[in-house]
Amino acid sequence: MLTLHVAEATPESAVLVDGALVAAVGTYEDLAALRPEARVRRWPGILTPGLLNPYAPELLEETYHPDPREAAEFGTEPITGERAREIFRADPARRGASARRGVQRLLAHGTVAVAGELRGRAAVDAVRRAGLAVGRRPERLPGPPSFSPVPLVLLPGLAPGGPARFAVFDVPDRAALVRLGASTCVATVLGGRLVHRSR
Repeated sequence: MLTLHVAEATPESAVLVDGALVAAVGTYEDLAALRPEARVRRWPGILTPGLLNPYAPELLEETYHPDPREAAEFGTEPITGERAREIFRADPARRGASARRGVQRLLAHGTVAVAGELRGRAAVDAVRRAGLAVGRRPERLPGPPSFSPVPLVLLPGLAPGGPARFAVFDVPDRAALVRLGASTCVATVLGGRLVHRSR
């Protein structure tokens, strides 16, 4: 099914998706005229190629992401350091579910690719199942591990025939995205599939 994605602040960067691939990139008007039968998804903000998060090992293997049903015991925020290691030592089976919840948090921050050497099967499987691309880790990391690292690492532009992998952020422009961070993500698309939507 053809889907035309367009964001309010970047109508000149609309994306026509055919299955898992980008069919065309251009203005909304041109793409809508080219393929009027395409389903249209309208988003607030800007459409971007999505983000690379270089902290995959730290966020998926060294952090425990509590299940909402564990809120009374662990709270709802990610747990790091010795407390996370204690949780994993007490029950190694928690690694898989934690990694999957960590991937969901990455998707909710517009992440379409990760970097860093993953050693555990649980995290590798979670990344692969989600369809996240795996990139090269920068030589200099931007700071402490974060779902919204500073500076943000935007992937190269989308191109026809390439993978339909991108994110939409509810900000007026890229400068605002840099200032406000990746928590402004409203949609993430991987392999043509809408894998995160906040509204």
